Amino acid sequence: MPQAAGLTLLLPLLGLAAATVADCPSSTWVQFQDSCYIFLQEAIKVQSIEDVRNQCTNHGADMISIHNEEENAFILDTLKKQWKGPDDILLGMFYDTDDASFKWFDNSDMTFDKWTDQEDGEDLVDTCAFLHTKTGEWKKGNCEVSSVEGTLCKAANNHILISALVIASTVILTVLGIIIWFLYKRNSASGFTTVFSTASQSPYDDDCVLVDEENEYAVQFD
Repeated sequence: MPQAAGLTLLLPLLGLAAATVADCPSSTWVQFQDSCYIFLQEAIKVQSIEDVRNQCTNHGADMISIHNEEENAFILDTLKKQWKGPDDILLGMFYDTDDASFKWFDNSDMTFDKWTDQEDGEDLVDTCAFLHTKTGEWKKGNCEVSSVEGTLCKAANNHILISALVIASTVILTVLGIIIWFLYKRNSASGFTTVFSTASQSPYDDDCVLVDEENEYAVQFD
């Protein structure tokens, strides 16, 4: 029954491991679903969008990417209530002229958009996207900005996943070690009992045997 006992012990420990997984890096970050977000409120002068992006990469993150309506609404609500952001926030998006499509800087898939009704120019080179915090809609604009009033960054919770895997692996190895130790002790005790009970005995039962080492023969006395 050690396997059943091991599973019984393993399940609550795994639940404990999942419950103790770390949150975002610090209280300045806000967590939503499987990502952490931070709004860097410092207004900075920039020469290119890469300068804006560096603000995020310096914090182990990237410029914001949005993948569903719920995430868009969360960002909009948090910007209004907590971060007090400006009217327009630069999204981590650029126009790729190679395949004529918008892409996220963090290389995530473009699964969602919320473009406002807007006439596109013939040339979208150096076109970026902005989140309008009053309506939650996205609008296209020139990437060549000279300053930003704040930078919105996003980081996937990879450290949370790694922590969970480490904790779960440690728990599993500990339980397996206990099971192996239990089986070893049980088999050792069983083996000793078997050897002791089946040890070869003299074929002469209670007879007395006298061994003459010089003549190398045995004499039996009844």
